[in-house]
Amino acid sequence: MPSRLILALALSLALHAGLLVPAAFWRSPAPPRPQLQATLRLPLEASATSDEPLLKDTLASARVPAAARPPPPPPPRANASHDAPPRRAAKAETRRAVEAAQRKLSEYIYYPPEAVARGLEGEVRLILAVADDGSITAVTVALSSGHAILDKAAVRAAWSMGKVNWAHSRELILPVIFRLE
Repeated sequence: MPSRLILALALSLALHAGLLVPAAFWRSPAPPRPQLQATLRLPLEASATSDEPLLKDTLASARVPAAARPPPPPPPRANASHDAPPRRAAKAETRRAVEAAQRKLSEYIYYPPEAVARGLEGEVRLILAVADDGSITAVTVALSSGHAILDKAAVRAAWSMGKVNWAHSRELILPVIFRLE
């Protein structure tokens, strides 16, 4: 039986070689490529020149005459002290709320052991939505640290805070920093 297989293999190789080898040598030449031709055409003569310009000012009809325009607002005064205290107060209020949130969050935050073992560090920015009674209704990752394990730890700690005492804020951006020392 092995001799029959050897004979069949030899015949198959001879048949394939007989069909494929001559075809490789008897290639027909590639068809000739057509020659490229280029011609120039004269431009069409302009039938009639018009008085209308090529570029038209489409805003000209929409322009309001200077007399109909309202006067420009006066420049801001250099001594605008009545605007400064409310803005500063709002910034200080927000800063105090963030600091209070970070103090409360520090009670619940933990550095995941796996992140410590892998040497992961980063900063997660959370958006906390607060209800009127001070309870946290939503925690969203606004800016990831780049490591899912740190992001999840920050979100878990924010939910663990429960109620907060700055009910005047509806939303708060809270930075959570993970640093190895």
